[in-house]
Amino acid sequence: DRAETDLVPPFPPFAAGLCRFAIMPFGNTHNKWKLNYSAEAEYPDLTQHNNHMAKALTIDIYKQLRDKETPSGFTLDDVIQTGVDNPGHPFIMTVGCVAGDEESYEVFKALFDPVIQDRHGGYKPTDKHKTDLNHENLKGGDDLDPNYVLSSRVRTGRSIKAIALPPHCSRGERRLVEKLCINALNTLTGELKGKYYPLSSMSDAEQQQLIDDHFLFDKPISPLLLASGMARDWPDGRGIWHNDNKTFLVWVNEEDHLRVISMQQGGNMKEVFRRFCVGLKTIEELFLKAGHGFMWNEHLGYVLTCPSNLGTGLRGGVHVKIPHLCKHPKFGEVLKRTRLQKRGTGGVDTEAVGSVYDISNADRLGFSEVEQVQMVVDGVKLMIEMEKHLEKGKSIDDLMPAQK
Repeated sequence: DRAETDLVPPFPPFAAGLCRFAIMPFGNTHNKWKLNYSAEAEYPDLTQHNNHMAKALTIDIYKQLRDKETPSGFTLDDVIQTGVDNPGHPFIMTVGCVAGDEESYEVFKALFDPVIQDRHGGYKPTDKHKTDLNHENLKGGDDLDPNYVLSSRVRTGRSIKAIALPPHCSRGERRLVEKLCINALNTLTGELKGKYYPLSSMSDAEQQQLIDDHFLFDKPISPLLLASGMARDWPDGRGIWHNDNKTFLVWVNEEDHLRVISMQQGGNMKEVFRRFCVGLKTIEELFLKAGHGFMWNEHLGYVLTCPSNLGTGLRGGVHVKIPHLCKHPKFGEVLKRTRLQKRGTGGVDTEAVGSVYDISNADRLGFSEVEQVQMVVDGVKLMIEMEKHLEKGKSIDDLMPAQK
């Protein structure tokens, strides 16, 4: 996402701390001597890999990009390291690359463009993304049957312009993100009024309460996140903010600068989405007032660490109990046609417990926030109708939807 500097001239030791472009040794990928070796000698072995990066990265692309870096010093090897170290995933095809800053998507465009096109259903380099955070444009959503829908949730991420992203940021940058978040969030009023809990200094009682509320995020154990550098200096600069009603959360400096979450028990997705949109727009206004906008452009939408989250960064999901439909041979086809995905309620790589699934939108890029949440609302309503048919021993063939 950022502009490139091919080669940074050497600086004397006393000047390194003063120069914006001084090389910072963030990891072993910043070994300049590797350029003494041919691209073939440095090209990673991807023969056993099943991720989007491995599909896209040819030796020619590697040759083209290996000596480039963004203004903050992010390199091609930084981009791909997580995908090199993690060949595949048992349930989903992983992306296999991350951005270190906004300019990564431009400097390493030759790699990111095919990854984005592959991951986001043919989204082309010339396509333009749609943003719509007007919650009044959502149709329905307040009538999902609470006998089947246990909880509703919408989340997204935001990145602050001119600050490196979590795989690459310095300690000072990470602490600045935290400070900006605290300053903005502490001014929220009404239903959004709440409190910030820094991971590094919260009390045992606060920690236990956040665990009981299922709000706490811990140091990443996923090798995908560890290999990309997101857990450096843990827990420095990380924290959780939530409103007094415990229906609006912000995670600070986890996978993205901000993760914003609106949620509540039951099936009122309309209310969850309203709070999500109002809260997000309020936070963005506060950041702009402080002189810090969020990363966004008309092609990629909101710019985030993982290419899978580009666009809206939105995942709208419900926990829904569908014991009959989940065993039906056409369940997978229903998900595909409604552009939804399933996972266990424990997260991306968990199985369902008690026939309760987390059903959410599969798309992030190319559809607006309203369109994505509308797909969840319409799709889940259909699944509940199918479940009720199956309870009575009826066929669901006449309910099968057309491909969205």
